[in-house]
Amino acid sequence: MKSLSLSVATATLLVSAAAAQAATIEFWYGNTGNVETAIQAQCDSFNAAQSDHEVTCVGQGSYEIGMQKAIAAYRSGNAPVLIQFFDAGTLDLMLSDAVVPVQDIMPDVAWDNYITGARAYYETSDGRLYSQPYNSSTLLFYTNKAQLEDAGVTETPQTWEEVIAAAEKLQATGHACPFVTDGNTWRVLEQFSARHGLPIASNHNGYDGLNAEYVLNSTFVVDHLTNLVEWRKQGLVRLDVDTKAGRYTEAFNAGECAMMEGSSGSYAAAATAFGDAGNLSVSMAPMYEGYDRHNTLVGGASIYVMKGHGDEEVAAAKAFLDFLRTPEQQMFFTAATGYVPVTNDVMDAIEASGEADDAKYATAAIGIDSMNQPSTEDSRGIRLGFYVQFREVFMEETQKAWNGEQTMQVALDNAKARGDELLRRFEQTYQGVQLP
Repeated sequence: MKSLSLSVATATLLVSAAAAQAATIEFWYGNTGNVETAIQAQCDSFNAAQSDHEVTCVGQGSYEIGMQKAIAAYRSGNAPVLIQFFDAGTLDLMLSDAVVPVQDIMPDVAWDNYITGARAYYETSDGRLYSQPYNSSTLLFYTNKAQLEDAGVTETPQTWEEVIAAAEKLQATGHACPFVTDGNTWRVLEQFSARHGLPIASNHNGYDGLNAEYVLNSTFVVDHLTNLVEWRKQGLVRLDVDTKAGRYTEAFNAGECAMMEGSSGSYAAAATAFGDAGNLSVSMAPMYEGYDRHNTLVGGASIYVMKGHGDEEVAAAKAFLDFLRTPEQQMFFTAATGYVPVTNDVMDAIEASGEADDAKYATAAIGIDSMNQPSTEDSRGIRLGFYVQFREVFMEETQKAWNGEQTMQVALDNAKARGDELLRRFEQTYQGVQLP
C-alpha cells in the first residue's frame, strides 16, 4: 500500500502541539488486514511529520480483545493513552469511569463538523462527543452489474421487492447465489431497523434511560427475517455456509454471488477483486416499499482517551487525534479501506482533489448520504448495556431459525427475553447512575 504524503496543511496543524513537552504514547486498535495496514501507515506518517511526539500503534487482534485488555490495563495502572473501541461497546465505556470525554479535553475542535450519523452514536445526551469517530462504516448494497445485466436486470434494485425480483431472474438463468448475507446482528437488525425507523428497544434504544426493554420481536424486523428464511429455502438468498467460499464477502468478490449487503469497509477488497472492469456497483441499502428512508447507523469504531495520564501524554494524544481528523488523512483512509469520512469538509476536499469520480472514493458520498438521511429518535444509535453479549444472543437464536429448529418469531421472542435479562443485570450494576 502506498503511504499518503503528509500535506503542508497537515504539517502546519501539527505545529500547534509543539509547545507541549515531547511524549511517547501508545494507541491500541483492534483491526487486522488492510485496515491494520492503513492504521500503521497513519502512525508512521504522524511520526515522520513532526518530532514533538511519537505514537506507537499496537494491534490487539479484535475489538473485543482490545476492550478487555484495556480495561484490565486501566485497573492495573498501565492503560494506553488512546484506545479504539467499537460501536457496540459505547455505553460500557461511557459508564466505565476509565475514559475522559474527548470533547472535554479538546473543547476548541469544531465537533459540529462531524456528520450527524457519525457523531450521534458517540455523543452524550447534551450533544458532547465522548470519543472521536475514526474508522466509520455503514451498510451499503453491492451488486455485480455484469451478472445482473446477463439476467436482464439493467437497473440497480433499490427496494427489497426489486432485490428479490432480480434474484428470481438470476436464479432463472442458473445463478446459484443471487443474494448473500451472513445474518449478522449489525446488518439484519441494527442497520435494517435504523433505516426503516424501527426501534430495537424502548427508551429510544436506551438513550432515555437504563430501564429499556427489547422490542425487536414486535416490529417489522420479524417479517423481514422471516422473509429471509423463506427466500433462502427458495434459493434466492444464501448464507456463509451455503457458499463455496464459506464467507459472504469472499463469495461476492469471487463472482459466486451477484448481490450482497455489506459494510462500506468491505469496499476495498471488493474493488481489488473486481479490478477495472467497471462491474462493481455500490448504493444505499434497499428499503421495503411503503417505508420512508432514514439514516443508517455508523459502524466501525471510535477513539477514546483513557484516564490516568499526564499533561505531556494527553498533549500527544490530542496532536494525533488532530492529525487523524484532517481531510487529507480521512481521504487516505477512505481510499485505502472503504471506510466513510466522518467530517463534512472531506467531500469538499475530495472535489478539490480532482478525483471525485475515482473508484477509491466510491463509498464516501454514498456512505455520508446514507448516514445523513432524515433521522428519528430510534435511528440515533444504540445505547444498551451488555450489547456486545446481546449481539451473540441474537445470533444464537436466529441461527436456530435459519436451521429450521424454531420459527423466526420464536427466535426473536427468545432474544428479547434473554436480552432483557442482560439489561436488568446492567441496570442493577449501575443502579442510581445517570446516563451521560
